[in-house]
Amino acid sequence: MDESDGQEPSCGNASRHGMFFLAPSEREAASQLDNRHVASAYARWAPVYDLAFAAVMRTGRRCLAAAANRHKGGRILDVGVGTGLELPMLDPSLKIVGVDLSMPMLQRAAYRVRAAGLSGRVEGLTVMDACRLGFVDAQFDAIVAPFVLTVLPEPEASLDEWRRVLKPGGEIILVNHIGAERGVLAALEGWLGKRSAALGWRPEFPWTILSDWLAARPELILTERRRLPPFGLFTLTRIKKP
Repeated sequence: MDESDGQEPSCGNASRHGMFFLAPSEREAASQLDNRHVASAYARWAPVYDLAFAAVMRTGRRCLAAAANRHKGGRILDVGVGTGLELPMLDPSLKIVGVDLSMPMLQRAAYRVRAAGLSGRVEGLTVMDACRLGFVDAQFDAIVAPFVLTVLPEPEASLDEWRRVLKPGGEIILVNHIGAERGVLAALEGWLGKRSAALGWRPEFPWTILSDWLAARPELILTERRRLPPFGLFTLTRIKKP
């Protein structure tokens, strides 16, 4: 990535052809109060996020992008786009909209888009709550959510929103840490979970949140569940909407 101009991105007005940022709507205000600890945590993480997490999460992002790239020519919603680490991995034929709760993270994503020459494929970046999306129904061919579920105060409500804006025949593509069910790792995750407000995510996130959500929506199809390196720490999940 070329960072030779040395300038951090600034927020601008909505643009049909360029990057845009939208202020949170009144409709999102109540949820944003619930999400204040998440936004605060990621404002702190933003300056060092890539340095701290890019390497360990690279395989997960590549697997997520590979799944999304099957939807050539399609429109992709990237929920929790963060600093945009996966954006250069997505196929040039895709049109991408990125949403995130954290403006500091989005500013870094916008800088990455400009530096990597991705403006032609990224339609926009906007502050938005993952469980209160400002899109009409059936807008996207795929929803990608890299390392997001553990951040969300209402993961089931968010998944319902993603299903709503997904076109029939599309898929939700997730990469996430799934908590251990027993042993020392489970105990450690439980201890860290008590400090989740400071971390900005829940280390003990159980698979049952996803499995129960799917069981209550039998029309959806779990097409893939696969543990990923390093050490099976993350899981790729693909869910199809018929």
